[in-house]
Amino acid sequence: MSSARMSTLASLRDTIRRLEAQTMPQCAERVALGHAGADATLQGGLLRGVLHEVFALETRQSASATGFVAGIAQRLAQQRSILWVQQEFAEAEAGALSMSGFVELGLDPRRLVLVRVPNAETALRAGADALACDALGAVVLELWGRAKAFDLVASRRLTLAAQSSGVSCVMFCTAAEPALSTAETRWVVRAARSLPGPTWEAWGAPVLDAELVRNRHGQTGRWIMEWNCDERIFHEPAADSQPLVSALADRSHQAPAPAGRLVAFKCAG
Repeated sequence: MSSARMSTLASLRDTIRRLEAQTMPQCAERVALGHAGADATLQGGLLRGVLHEVFALETRQSASATGFVAGIAQRLAQQRSILWVQQEFAEAEAGALSMSGFVELGLDPRRLVLVRVPNAETALRAGADALACDALGAVVLELWGRAKAFDLVASRRLTLAAQSSGVSCVMFCTAAEPALSTAETRWVVRAARSLPGPTWEAWGAPVLDAELVRNRHGQTGRWIMEWNCDERIFHEPAADSQPLVSALADRSHQAPAPAGRLVAFKCAG
């Protein structure tokens, strides 16, 4: 290794140590998720211009984790475009992104730029280059499995690029275990049961089990979050998503519930 390269590497390491040692400025911009418990733990919300990680530990949880990633990327982007870099194997295993699905979540697919790449190394290079473009609001890197290329050095490179431009980076990994990185937050997302919605809707609102397993500047936690497609925020699920009729004061006894309604409620729940 040449002396010039060693000097550059030593300078980069010193810069990273200073960045990691310093306390977070009080004026750092945070974006609220909308969920009271999560926002309180995050001291107001997710930091912009840093690296966040989201994990779906199993393939069957990838759809729920994708919805969570889309939600936080939209919150972090703040009306600017989102670049979504997807490893081709992730699409082959978990399926392609659905633009109609983005619309149903209340998101604008016209603000989404999708890039497919053959491997994790190309995804990381594309993501690092994209983070230098401050016209973007967020960059999502979707990888499949344990990517050896995404190590501590690669995560530091993404963190420095995000801090320099102010563009948020979301690393989305499916069928992989978390590893050492410089991520500001790390989430493990699983599917949760939706409450039964109104009779004219086939499905309830999207509900997720979101566990914050790493928070560099605070505590961790785990919450059940419901995504509001109209307001485009997360919040706590309602106790019952359907309006209830008050019992009559002069009713001597409760009438038995129709058998069909009870069976339908159980199936919906």
